[in-house]
Amino acid sequence: FLNPGRKSLPDIDMDFCQRRRGELIRYVQQKYGHDHVCQIITFGTLNARSVVRDVGRVLNMTYGEADRIARLIPGELNMTLEKALKETPALADMRQTDPRARRLLEIAESLEGLARNAGVHAAGVIIAPAPLIEMAPLFKTGRDEVTTQYAMAGAETVGLVKMDFLGLKTLTVLDDALKSVERAHGTAIRLEELPLTDERTFQLFREARTSGVFQFESGGMVDLLRKARPTRFEDLAALNALYRPGALDAGMVDEYVRRKNGTSKSKYLVPAMKTYLEETYGVIVYQEQVMQIAQAIAGYSLGQADLLRKAMGKKDVAIMAAEREKFVAGATANGYEKKKANEIFDYIEPFARYGFNKSHSVAYALVAYQTARLKVHSPRHFMAALMSSEMDRTD
Repeated sequence: FLNPGRKSLPDIDMDFCQRRRGELIRYVQQKYGHDHVCQIITFGTLNARSVVRDVGRVLNMTYGEADRIARLIPGELNMTLEKALKETPALADMRQTDPRARRLLEIAESLEGLARNAGVHAAGVIIAPAPLIEMAPLFKTGRDEVTTQYAMAGAETVGLVKMDFLGLKTLTVLDDALKSVERAHGTAIRLEELPLTDERTFQLFREARTSGVFQFESGGMVDLLRKARPTRFEDLAALNALYRPGALDAGMVDEYVRRKNGTSKSKYLVPAMKTYLEETYGVIVYQEQVMQIAQAIAGYSLGQADLLRKAMGKKDVAIMAAEREKFVAGATANGYEKKKANEIFDYIEPFARYGFNKSHSVAYALVAYQTARLKVHSPRHFMAALMSSEMDRTD
């Protein structure tokens, strides 16, 4: 897209994706004007462990002292000092018995959550209809990258539109593997023309032999593959969407696996819901399913359904009460009893909080399927390309 006449790819290193993304941004700037395009700022915050280490340094504690306290804080998502003190008796005891540790933790608690440093959003780019200096305050990073001073939510509030340009090394791995196959065998493989029904590829997923397979390499995902035993492309998309903290904590993943394997029966509150949920065995996996149910049952327009999805995700009590009233009114107008309409709303609400974007999940599942298929059918070429892209990872 950026340089179709290139003869060879550069050596891939840790900065490769950022450089390619930089080229894309420069291309967009040339097309739309430099002053209409910039990246989005992010703010790193003082989380539980980092704030302890930072405060320890300011208090002239040795790295070992501060690190010993920081290591007592569980490395879980959204962990706070308050939560850590309740869950870790050793940390609570240290606060009680060690005056230096108590002082450090008291200061750390007052600073926890504050912005620590500015960074650049991993994929977000703003393309504006007018010079950005007229629409938002701007910031220049140490690498001379121009970003908004508003983080993503603030940029959206003032009407700026975020585009996502994400650099994936896996796409280069696929490209290198295909070129290697063509050089060796004189056969050009077009990934977009491969059928999504290859049994040997799904066997690889069922056996969880997914080292090097995009998005399916982690230990947790490997365990999930063995339990869920995917047999079709739609299963890969669903597993990609389900393997997220919210869905895992809510038990959605276990229920999906039970229904997929036939140990639990798929259920639908009303026949109309089956149309949209049959693909995922009656479990709401995608945000789009919530929107489709709202359209079919309560007569929402697409725009209204998207607002409902956003409201459910934000869990605002006042907005949700208004949305419930609107949903029930629409459903009763379509012939559903008020009690059943409330039941449907109660059913979709928790799923909407954890539902994932289907178009994103399907795109990622497609790349995963393509990497797995090359691993099965052209293993030498695929592994050579993969190892070339991961030279810095000794494992």
